Amino acid sequence: MSCGDPAADADALMQRRKKYDKTKICVKCKIAQGNLVIRHAVYCKECFISLIVHRFRRALEPAVNPKPDGPRRTALKPTGNLLVGFSGGLGSSVLLELVHRCYVALDKTTMPADGGSHHPRHERVWKKVTVCYVEVCDAFPGMKDRSDEIAQSVARYDDLEFVSLRIQDAFDPSWWERTGGKPYPPELGVTLGDEALLLGSLSSASPDPLTSLRAYLTSLPTPTAITSTIQTLTRLLLLHSALQTNSSHLVLGTSLTSLAVSLISGVAQGAGFNIREETQEDWTPDTVPTADPTHPRPTRKEKGKKATQVPGKRAVRIVRPLRDIGMKECAAWAWWAGVPIVGKEKWGWAGAKPGIGTLTKAFIVGLEKDYPSTVSTIVRTCGKLAPKGEVSGACILCGRPAQRGVQEWKARISIRSRPPPPSDGSPDAPAGPQADVEADALLPSLTPYLCYACHTTLTSRSARPVPSPWAAVAPSPVAPLPVWAEARLSSAAGGDEEIAHAHEEVMQTRRVGQDEMKDIVQEFLLDD
Repeated sequence: MSCGDPAADADALMQRRKKYDKTKICVKCKIAQGNLVIRHAVYCKECFISLIVHRFRRALEPAVNPKPDGPRRTALKPTGNLLVGFSGGLGSSVLLELVHRCYVALDKTTMPADGGSHHPRHERVWKKVTVCYVEVCDAFPGMKDRSDEIAQSVARYDDLEFVSLRIQDAFDPSWWERTGGKPYPPELGVTLGDEALLLGSLSSASPDPLTSLRAYLTSLPTPTAITSTIQTLTRLLLLHSALQTNSSHLVLGTSLTSLAVSLISGVAQGAGFNIREETQEDWTPDTVPTADPTHPRPTRKEKGKKATQVPGKRAVRIVRPLRDIGMKECAAWAWWAGVPIVGKEKWGWAGAKPGIGTLTKAFIVGLEKDYPSTVSTIVRTCGKLAPKGEVSGACILCGRPAQRGVQEWKARISIRSRPPPPSDGSPDAPAGPQADVEADALLPSLTPYLCYACHTTLTSRSARPVPSPWAAVAPSPVAPLPVWAEARLSSAAGGDEEIAHAHEEVMQTRRVGQDEMKDIVQEFLLDD
């Protein structure tokens, strides 16, 4: 923008850039007239469809083989089947259509030209492709159940198996056993009303999964925590379903726009250490935490490992093949390819305020409309970031790497309020800070098992009261935990040596009293 006077000098106004650069002719074939403008580049319909297929294969195929950095000319040989995470939205609908065309129906128009259509490279990559849908309507009041619509949409495709789950399966021990999880007694919970996140016993020995889900969501402090928790539960349900179906790859329909939203909102919620996992990650179940302070430092070769893997466990690789395709390109491709969009209902309830994810999405979508190249710049910039610090294991809730020493750092810089412990009325019962110290020394906490993002989600509270999605459900003093978290805690309590190190560290955590703090800083105080 010029500093001149627009009223007196017409050249002082900055000229608006054209929607396309030079011509209306397609920039790829140089013959046909363009039908679509993408980031100031003009494409015709035929070239645009082939461009989307090329970008999809370019993002997916390098991650098919166990070693992504291997030769590109080798055949695609995955170690298991393929699981497609389907939500019925725009991105997942486009993803399912592309997967079926390129790897199930083997459409010759989508195959590379080199080698011929009958080349061994063009044989079917995955012998079995499963579509998994997680219904979340039970988490929000008044939300429509779309399981039947999703099943009819998937039934359009041949040679695909369909698996339907519900969000409350995350609290169902029977589902956990069906996926191959180790049975455990459902008796542990967490006090989400206390910032110390102390573990305790559930009042009911075998709570209903739906009741447990709503009790857990009601105990969360903010709307942002509720939506983030639903996303985490959905992701873990898909991962364990991939293990159940013997799948080595899980593909998600995250477009370039959605990826930018996930990156920015994740950083805003404290998930900067896991920013690389938003694009692609290798997840192995039952990773072992190394919270023991005496654990040796990893060598230079071991620093790249995200977690210690248990032998015999199959890793699941999460790939987002649409990460180079924006929301506008997905909508245009779905229109021209005739892909029906079932529609994805917005999460929310009456009186709920928009969380960080909702605000970030509104900002990114508006940014893409006016400045489309900026969204891809966000993704490329975040792709260059590298986490700082060492990995101490996997988070017990989200399953992603946890940074070593982050909870100690947060404890030093945070000022928290603790509710007073209940008193039994006896004259010998301790009260005040000394009671807090003794309570911390006796009760274990969930904090050492969590990453920074999950700990912030459970403990960060809003300054204003937030209406609960289920007003009739009273917040439980001890909220239930997802089945994978409770199974790991049960194995730790059962005597697992490597997990017990984290349990020891919990027992050593305590709150310092006021007199003890004065004694610590006494030598640094100046005389009056």
